[in-house]
Amino acid sequence: MSLGNIEIGILIPAFLAGLLVLATHVPLGQQVLNRGIVFIDLAIAQVAGLGVTVADALGFEPQGWRVQAAAVIAALVGALMLTWTEKKWPEVQEALIGVLFVVAACVELLILANNPHGGEHLKDLLVGQILWVSLKSLIPIAILYAVLLALWFGMRARLGLIGFYVVFALVVTQSVQLVGIYLVFASLIIPALAARRFPERWQLAVGYFTGIAGYVLGLIASALYDWPTGAIIVVALLVTFIIAVAISQLVPARSAQAPAG
Repeated sequence: MSLGNIEIGILIPAFLAGLLVLATHVPLGQQVLNRGIVFIDLAIAQVAGLGVTVADALGFEPQGWRVQAAAVIAALVGALMLTWTEKKWPEVQEALIGVLFVVAACVELLILANNPHGGEHLKDLLVGQILWVSLKSLIPIAILYAVLLALWFGMRARLGLIGFYVVFALVVTQSVQLVGIYLVFASLIIPALAARRFPERWQLAVGYFTGIAGYVLGLIASALYDWPTGAIIVVALLVTFIIAVAISQLVPARSAQAPAG
């Protein structure tokens, strides 16, 4: 069975990959928004991508454990650096996050400068290859995310600053390789923004619904019109965000409250 030019059998793993990303990114995104460090995922994602690029330049297999290890180590180093800077200079943490993102991106460009496939590699990191994920490849990621979600919802108060950054780094590292940097950022921030004007008890559900609806609309649009999948999902998430904001205007003002910082 097909939809447009894309087989339904390809869309199902892509949708499941999106669900996995949203499962972790929606609650983490709300925390990121509350902490005022919106661009942290872009920075950590870019650092993880730099780890993948370095591993690729060293000749490691693209799907091998060494590439995964390089991405995780790079992301953890970036996360620990941000933990230190938040303690040392909290008033400029957002600016330092931006600096980390720009420097990591530029180093990556320098490494790819003489690579004949550098442009393709960079595109894959930015917009991802969500249509080409396999069900088998999603199993270890699902297990990892389940463990991290259990930690997050069961021990969030005891994780502390370092625990938050470590969980975040592990999640973003895998998500970047699934869906790309742009979609990681959109999945983290757009559902959180969509839910923020709703009563606190509804925010998680609204975030999940906004994200899932955006992925469904984006995948269908990509199949029907042969648009780049990652890019159109980001646009679809914006559409569902606008709808959620419009609906939030119907919520009585006394019921809508800002989430606790």
